Amino acid sequence: MKSLFGKAFTATLFLLSCWSCTENIDTSARYVFTSDCVMTYLEKHPAYSEYVELLNVTPISVKSSSTVGQLLSARGHYTVFAPTNEAISQYLEETFASDPSLMSEPSWDAFYSEHKRDSVRRVVVYNSIIDSGDNEEAYETNGFPQSGTEFPLNNMNDRKLSVKTVGVDSIYINNFCPVSILQRDILATNGVIHQMERVIAPKDITAAMYLQELLDTQKEGFLVMAKAIQACGLMDTLSKIRDEVYENLYLRGAIPEKVHMYIDGHFPNGDNWTPRHRLYGFTIFAETDAFWREQGLDPLAPSSTLLPQLVNWILTNKQYSRDDVFTTDEHYANESNLLYQWTTYHILPFRTPADRLVFHRNEFGYSASNPYRYTIPMYEIYTTMGKRRLIKIYESAESNGVYLNRFPNLDNGRNSVYHELSCAPTKVGCYVDRDPDRAVLSDIVNCCIYPIDAPLSYSDAVRDDLARQRLRFDGMTLFPEAMSNEIRLKRSSAEQNQDVYIPSTNIYNYFENMQMNDQTIFIYLNAYAYNWCNLHSDEMKAKRRYEITFKLPPVPRRGTYEFRYDVLPNGDRGIQQFYFGDDPHRLPAAGIPVNLTRGIGSMNVGYERDGNDDDYNAEVDKRLRNNGVMKGAKSVTADGSSGDIERNRNTNLRYIIVRQTMDPDKTYYMKVKSVLDSEEMEFYMDYMEYCPKEVYDNPVTPEDIW
Repeated sequence: MKSLFGKAFTATLFLLSCWSCTENIDTSARYVFTSDCVMTYLEKHPAYSEYVELLNVTPISVKSSSTVGQLLSARGHYTVFAPTNEAISQYLEETFASDPSLMSEPSWDAFYSEHKRDSVRRVVVYNSIIDSGDNEEAYETNGFPQSGTEFPLNNMNDRKLSVKTVGVDSIYINNFCPVSILQRDILATNGVIHQMERVIAPKDITAAMYLQELLDTQKEGFLVMAKAIQACGLMDTLSKIRDEVYENLYLRGAIPEKVHMYIDGHFPNGDNWTPRHRLYGFTIFAETDAFWREQGLDPLAPSSTLLPQLVNWILTNKQYSRDDVFTTDEHYANESNLLYQWTTYHILPFRTPADRLVFHRNEFGYSASNPYRYTIPMYEIYTTMGKRRLIKIYESAESNGVYLNRFPNLDNGRNSVYHELSCAPTKVGCYVDRDPDRAVLSDIVNCCIYPIDAPLSYSDAVRDDLARQRLRFDGMTLFPEAMSNEIRLKRSSAEQNQDVYIPSTNIYNYFENMQMNDQTIFIYLNAYAYNWCNLHSDEMKAKRRYEITFKLPPVPRRGTYEFRYDVLPNGDRGIQQFYFGDDPHRLPAAGIPVNLTRGIGSMNVGYERDGNDDDYNAEVDKRLRNNGVMKGAKSVTADGSSGDIERNRNTNLRYIIVRQTMDPDKTYYMKVKSVLDSEEMEFYMDYMEYCPKEVYDNPVTPEDIW
């Protein structure tokens, strides 16, 4: 592992050298308490003397004169994973053994370079502290995230720390660093201290480095996938960590740190913060090498032997669609090659931690007070890498885990509960293993790798099943950057995480799938802990004379679809013209301008709230559809346990933007443009839907109201 550690350490030094903050600690703002702050407690206990020394000599950033020790003496909410002297000594010994070029012996005084010594100090210190700011509490163990998942907030090294729980009392950070059973949950006046028996030091390796190490050592697990990815020429892509152009523009102030925008009275300060980084990320779903051995393929065979066998297996088992056009030669890096198309369908262009594969927030029957008790099915629809194709990530009370491309039978009647009734063996899909002992979650800075228990492909069966259902997708699923940079649905009420400003395209094209004119101020409202009747509560808004074009997901099959747009109208919204088509530069207008200020109850479209007569309720639905609108979905609530259902509100509605034939090989775009001479009226976006004619115009089984 020496070569891997060397690469990882170089990456760590690079990332730490770019970490910056302009604030100094205002020591005059310290409180005076009768009990100890974090730093005082650590200073009183000899077991942390080495750690205290590091805190006192490590600045909080390369631009600050204040030390981390001063930070931990000031008011705040800090979670400190404090390594003991023995843990630091062990870390120095491991560092020396892995890379003797750093030091002559395992000692802080034996480093050959002061710069490298300081970098290693920062590794120890920055990775040990989560600063929760003014809005969040520090983390006691009873508030740690679920085993296999990550803390919502980054540590000082701008990295996520994951949690693994074994049995009743054993807790590990990043899989291998045990939290002391006896010395944990030490409550200080400005935080919580947990004694660590190992130093937390993520390797900071990229997906490409991890996969290359598998190839170099021939370590089984995901070796077949590693060989396929390498053959397809994807290693350079998987080595990307962050957009350095954006980074430099942000640090120079060319991209504003925040803008002021007053929104709905919910955010009286009006500060909307720009993302600090533009990180790249990836998620890989991989059949295991054990699976391939069962199929008769030897993961240890050379690529020249293995890959033709893999292509033959894909062909023989029809892991493709009849509409696919591909080659089967050994030019695997060609995008038209079958292996390339099969491999890229396993990869999402963003990093997705284990607890963010499917979001649960305010669906029917769900309660945030019992966050792991799932109710109705929830799913995400994403576009994979390579040729643009859909993948469905699904979870419900009955599924007992997350699945890819699962298509169960649902109890979806008007007065039913929308739970799974059954699931045919051929429609179960691929189980996603999130166990941290098997999934690769912590050590890859730009990727998560999940084992799956069945082969994954965009087969005819998958495409047909997708084409037979309504496909609902949150507006933020259009933007891979929103996931890799943890903009979407971050579990934080801090202002910089609640309302996020996305620079307009002329400043920097942060969201690749969205283009804006230079007058648009675009804001994402995270709405964490807000009780809003939107899908997942969150929403997107814009002001001024906005004009925004969105690249949409593909459809699964050629056919006639409705494209729908969900709206929660109010007096702050504007009037906008929709455009829809496959040429982003010549999009035809879709109908007349839409007044976003008016709810469905105030429109002359025949609205009536649901009564006790289901047949009459269905007639009302038909009348509304004839006028180009629909009630909101029954599955979306303001609070899953409150009964405040989107369908029952006379404000919520879905506009049918277009009804037309669509082709899976075409890319479709939606443009919204303000038609008002006003800078104050808002654009609004929540979720959208593709609904095939087989669903919305089915004479036997009408579309469900969920």
